[in-house]
Amino acid sequence: MLARDFGLTETQRDFRRMAAEFVDAEIAPNAREWDRAEHVDQSVVRRLGELGFLGLTLDERYGGVDADMLSYVLVTEELGRGDSAVRGIVSVSLGLVSKTIAAHGTEEQKQEWLPRLISGEALGCFGLTEPGTGSDAGSLSTRAERDGGDWVINGSKMFITNGTWAKVALTFARTSETGITAFLVPTGSPGFTAREIKGKLGLRGQATAELTYDNVRVPDSARLGEVGKGLGIALGTLSRGRISVAAGAVGVALDDVDAATRYATERDQFGKPIASFQLVQELLADAAVDVQASRLLTHQVARMADAGMKPKEYATDASAAKYHASETAVRVTNNCLQVFGGYGFIDEYPVGKYVRDARVLTLYEGTSQVQKLIIGRDLTGVNAMT
Repeated sequence: MLARDFGLTETQRDFRRMAAEFVDAEIAPNAREWDRAEHVDQSVVRRLGELGFLGLTLDERYGGVDADMLSYVLVTEELGRGDSAVRGIVSVSLGLVSKTIAAHGTEEQKQEWLPRLISGEALGCFGLTEPGTGSDAGSLSTRAERDGGDWVINGSKMFITNGTWAKVALTFARTSETGITAFLVPTGSPGFTAREIKGKLGLRGQATAELTYDNVRVPDSARLGEVGKGLGIALGTLSRGRISVAAGAVGVALDDVDAATRYATERDQFGKPIASFQLVQELLADAAVDVQASRLLTHQVARMADAGMKPKEYATDASAAKYHASETAVRVTNNCLQVFGGYGFIDEYPVGKYVRDARVLTLYEGTSQVQKLIIGRDLTGVNAMT
């Protein structure tokens, strides 16, 4: 594979090395069985906490780990390489929930939730997507109404990662005709239910759920940020989250190229390794260059975050990285399946899982079409959605 270390500090290399060792020892050997069982061993959450991977970039006062965004990206790449389902656990609980609490929460909210989320004692889920509103998050219909000093929430959410494992659901609900507000909803609250979704194409080991809120009552102290400002919180969170999705896509594609390259040098046809055929080398060369381009885009936006830029300032770059990396992962995994031929079609080899796991990366946290609209709007100043 092309050079992967240029410009990294020794600390960043250490983070990646630690993640790679963990993946090779505890994730990759189990990935196939977790995929078949549609269930990741939940003990992995505690291990992620013990290693500090659920606290990367968060304040040490709450148990976090002093790390920059690029280190987080390098760890996420490695987790994506091992099992994208495990990568998703971290991306959502840390990237979408813990970081949002750290950015917008009160001191009491941080003290209540961050130590538990960072240690792996608890997981968080991100309750934005609804059965009728995917890309159009601003049209969500879940409602929260004031009742004295409390809020009462009614509605449902769909395709929520960590939904059946989470102890807190970062929930976005309409509080007026024009305003959306964020709430930290304990999942043990009366009226809150989570139903696991089975039969997914990919990310089968990940706990994906439909959430239902039936008169769920939370105190005003559970409100995250100002009333009516929740959509801005959600969009800023997604800008950061797209960096993580891009990094995970790079990890999936990187390992697929490595697997296909090894297979091509070992598999003989017509009396010689298939790696000696020009068209096979073309598939591998195109894949390697595409992955490296995605990797550089992803690292660039991570460096922008590390330079102190706010999410809205690098939002378009995050969309570009997420769009390029997710589409690259789909294209590369399909080409690597071609290298494996018929053997790639059975799960004794990892390439079929890569194909399935890669496909969803073009859908969640904004479809590829939404990313292109964001990029196009930035280029032209014209909102093509209106």
